[in-house]
This record gives sequence, structure tokens and C-alpha cells, in this order.
Amino acid sequence: MTRGTTAVWGRAERQDFRSRARGVLLGGAIGDALGAGVDGLTLEEIRQAHGADGVTDFLPVHGGRGTVTAITQLTLFTVDGLIRAQVRRDTGAWHPPTDVYRAHLRWVATQHDWGPDERRKDNGWLAQQEWLYARRGPTRECLTGLGDDTMGTLDQPKNPTARDSAALTRSAPFGLLIGWEPQLVFQLAVECAAQTHGHPTTLLASGALAVLVHGLARGETLDGSVQHTLALIAERPGHEPLTEALKQALGAVRQGIPGPALIESLGVTGAAEEVLAVAVYCALVGEDVPQGLRLAVNHGGPSAATGALCGALLGALHGETALPPAWIAELEGRGTLLEIADDFAMETTQGQALHSPSAAVPGWLIRYPRG
Repeated sequence: MTRGTTAVWGRAERQDFRSRARGVLLGGAIGDALGAGVDGLTLEEIRQAHGADGVTDFLPVHGGRGTVTAITQLTLFTVDGLIRAQVRRDTGAWHPPTDVYRAHLRWVATQHDWGPDERRKDNGWLAQQEWLYARRGPTRECLTGLGDDTMGTLDQPKNPTARDSAALTRSAPFGLLIGWEPQLVFQLAVECAAQTHGHPTTLLASGALAVLVHGLARGETLDGSVQHTLALIAERPGHEPLTEALKQALGAVRQGIPGPALIESLGVTGAAEEVLAVAVYCALVGEDVPQGLRLAVNHGGPSAATGALCGALLGALHGETALPPAWIAELEGRGTLLEIADDFAMETTQGQALHSPSAAVPGWLIRYPRG
């Protein structure tokens, strides 16, 4: 079967894709929540507070257990923007970067408004979720980059020196566009990253994550997806720091028993390429999802970011059923995450039954307005 906007999906294929879409969003959120309680701590501080094994379960943070950060908030709005782009295509207004940018502007509103604005019917359903109206450590770059209605470009990106991972950590959903060619997925992620983070390495890392998830969602192995990603980014100017980081992650797999020392050898500065390398390494060496995620948060780097990326990769690789049910049960916003993952899967696999240039299911346009 050729997957794309005119493809016919079989029932088993729809179920598999929905499981992977759920896996990406739930896995990323679990990793985010697992790392949130120790984000910014050194390994020594983590062990002093939680014992030699470090973090093994959710910690109370932001007023509860299983609570997520701005990483998950922005990821949700990325998905919202991608769905809206598909719906707006019926009107001839086909420019996904604009729709994702508008979605991220709706996220910015949640960071300063008291709650949903019922008068804004064009906001759709996601912006009506009250639990999202909480500040959970958004970066200055995200707030300033999305602080006006002017979009950045690759020639003139927002915050051109920003090298942290906040654009990277919201980029996994682009990889779920499995009807697209990898090069187009990569380009879309890069253009959307440029709205807040303009450093060349950060842009490439955001595109690389999208391509990694894209390969996994299409059934590739993680090692195979990394190799294909390396081949794709090798064509891009300035790829060397990211290429070196990913190759170091692959090399670390063969260097002994996984642990914090090997993880920290890949970098703890918070630079986007280092965060991606740590996440890839932990996803590769974890014997199962819980071990991979625990490795991803027990180090002196940005634990929420590395946990979120590792969780998204493992969720794309294995699907939702591989995720620990105890963590899913306590996860903040689980209902919203599942609902938008299912909406994305339905839009991707059965969108023609929901809308066309001449007609649409009314309820779908209430959830995802064309305006």
C-alpha cells in the first residue's frame, strides 16, 4: 500500500499507526514527567535525594505526581497544528509551517491567560483544556520567538544563537507524517524550529528527530533509522556537530554496561545535539521501556528533555502497549494525549471521510476549524 493522502489503509495498518501515534505522545509525556522532578540537578544531587538508583518513579513536582512540563504542552499544540493543516488543505491554504506556528501561538496564550477564552471559536478544542493553562518552565526563547505574529524564516530565524533543545523536544510529531517523504518531514520540522531557535545545529537536530520518528513509525529498527538519518543530514551544511554527536551515541552502545558515566560522556550542557544523542543512546541500550527511560533521566543533563525524547522514540518503536501502565495511569493530561493522538491517527488514515473541499463532518470542524 502506498501511504499518503489518497491511500487506502487496512484495519490492521490503522491500528498499528494509532498505537505508534499514541506511543509517541504518551511515551514523550512519561519521559518528560519522569525527568521533571530532577531537571537541572547533578547526578550527585539526584543520588543524594533519591538513593544510588536515582529516579525510578514519578516524583511530586508542579503540585502532583506525573505532571508534565512545557515540553509536552508544546508537543500537543504541534499535533494540533498538523491536524489543522490537513483540514485547511481543503480550502487551498496549504502551508503547514503557518498552521503549526498559529498552534504554537495558541500555546503562548495558555502561558499568560487565566483560562480558555470561550469567545474564540477558532481556537478549537485543545485550547479549551483548562489543565494546559499553567506555566511549566517554558524557555525564554519559546516565549520571545512566539511573542508576535511575524514568522521567522530559515534566512532570518528567531533567536539565531539559541542552541538549547526546546524546539527539538516539540518536533517528534512531524515524524508521524508517514505519508510524506523523509526529506519533506525533515524540512517541515526545521522550518517550524526556526520560529524560536535559529542556531543551525538546533535546526538540524529538530529535523533529525522528526526523521528518526518517521523511520520508526514506518517499521524501521532504531539503529536503521539512525543510519538513514545520518545519511540524510550529511547533505546539509553544518551537519558535523550533530553527526558527531549521533555517532558518539552509537559508539557508546559498545562501550560497556549502560550507566550515567557513559550518558554524561555524550554531553550534559543542554545543547540540542547532545540532548538528542543521549535520548538515542538510552533508547538503544534500554532492555525495556522502563529501563530506557530511567537511564534517560538519571544524569546531570536536562532530564525532562532527554526523558521526553527517549520516550517518544521508544513509543514510536514499540507502540503504546509497551509503555508501563502504572506510569500511564498517573500521567497528567492522559485523556487529552490519547484523544489528540487518536484524532491525528484518524485524520491521517481516514481524513477523506471527515472532510473534503465540498463537505465536512460538522463536529470535526468545531474541533479543528479551518480558519
